[in-house]
Amino acid sequence: MNEPTTYRSAGYDTAAVVHHPAPLAPAHAMPLLPMQPGSIPSVASVVLPDGRVVTGYAINPMQPEPAVAKPAVSRAAVNVALGGVGFLAVCGGLLLLTTFIAALTALITQLIILAAVIFGGWIAVQIFSAGGDRRGGTTVNIRKAVIKRNRFYS
Repeated sequence: MNEPTTYRSAGYDTAAVVHHPAPLAPAHAMPLLPMQPGSIPSVASVVLPDGRVVTGYAINPMQPEPAVAKPAVSRAAVNVALGGVGFLAVCGGLLLLTTFIAALTALITQLIILAAVIFGGWIAVQIFSAGGDRRGGTTVNIRKAVIKRNRFYS
């Protein structure tokens, strides 16, 4: 890779060694994301084998977040258990609700029957307690009336 190469410039030959940079393999599989540094990074200097000094900023690779430990019980199992507890709590309430509705229906039915008995008794008393007049009903006296020129005279 680092082989001498001959270059021709201005009429004479020059031998030079060309260094081809090779990218470093990343330490982790995650891609590096561009981001602003939290503080000004320190400047690092590196001395190359041929004696040249290269100065630049040191780049610290991003550290991956630590893996979260798996819980002893899966989240789905916890959700199923909580759903079962909630269902049992609701069943008791539904049982009480249906009992209350049945009792309320019975009460309303009894009140309707009681009203019918009382009203029917009042009607029976009105019919069978007509005083001395056995014909019953209301007596209306009809007199001869005269209407002249849109006026009523009795």
